[in-house]
Amino acid sequence: MSLWLLAWRRFLRDRVGVAALAVVAAFVALAAASAAGWVARDWSGEVGVSYAPPRFLAAKINEQEDKSAAAAPSGARDDYGIPDPLAAELAEIHARLSGAAAAESRETTLVFGADKWGRDVVKKAIKGGETSLAVGVAAATLAALIGTLAGAAAGYYGGWLDDFFNWLYSVFTSIPYLLLVLAIAAVLGHKGIATVILILGLTGWTGIFRLIRAEYLKHRVREYVLAADAVGASDARRMFAHILPNVSHVVLVQLSLHVVLFIKSEVILSFLGFGVGVDTVSWGSMLAEAPSELILGVWWQIAAATLAMALAVTAFSLFTDSLRDALDPRLG
Repeated sequence: MSLWLLAWRRFLRDRVGVAALAVVAAFVALAAASAAGWVARDWSGEVGVSYAPPRFLAAKINEQEDKSAAAAPSGARDDYGIPDPLAAELAEIHARLSGAAAAESRETTLVFGADKWGRDVVKKAIKGGETSLAVGVAAATLAALIGTLAGAAAGYYGGWLDDFFNWLYSVFTSIPYLLLVLAIAAVLGHKGIATVILILGLTGWTGIFRLIRAEYLKHRVREYVLAADAVGASDARRMFAHILPNVSHVVLVQLSLHVVLFIKSEVILSFLGFGVGVDTVSWGSMLAEAPSELILGVWWQIAAATLAMALAVTAFSLFTDSLRDALDPRLG
């Protein structure tokens, strides 16, 4: 029985891990459907009135408005009981404005409310999830590729190549990670998904490099590698056909961990204005709109983005923990 089959069976015995995998798969499927245009295609459409409340709050809001209308005095009089000479004109203007608003056919309530421009918050959260997940997965793949190649070369060959990569690793890790990311983003200045992926991928490879280098230092003197050398296998074949399959579980676990890290990093970058462009929505850009909305008592957009991000990050973290336990050869 292969190592991967044994790991899969151990993983299936972990109920938390299986549930987390189901949630992760649901997020990935929803992001893929959004990218294909099957859902949230019209996320930028202004379908509701500005700051339209969620439907579950509509009844409460209408009740408060009815109470206010009932408490208002009848007749167009001011506080001193004197008839208001502008009442008729104001009523006519109000009727025209109401008719114009009705002509726009905008919803007064949505499932989870609308933002300032009347865009559906649920569709924005789905489209934002597509952006955040795409950035997280792509940047983690880039970081894993760089870290694996650099770690394999440094651990296998040693010598001056190992010294060079260790020096480069020390330079990157001597600067706080978030400060390094923000500095590079500020220097580049250009916003966009590709820019965020490059920033995160080119700065987040150090942890993977350290682990892969250690694994290659350990495996390059193992019997199966020495036997491959004795039969004339090339360095590239020993590195990637013999050693890499035996350390692939480390790469896989680190890839999952970095997806979580980079999703949170993208949110921070977009929140601070260094992330995606203004024509793109992400969970970070949704949270960036929250301060001005909370002043007005509008909380549903930050709630939607926070709930979606928290659920995705928690599911990825639990899945990664279960995957690491299942792939640990010291277990079972």
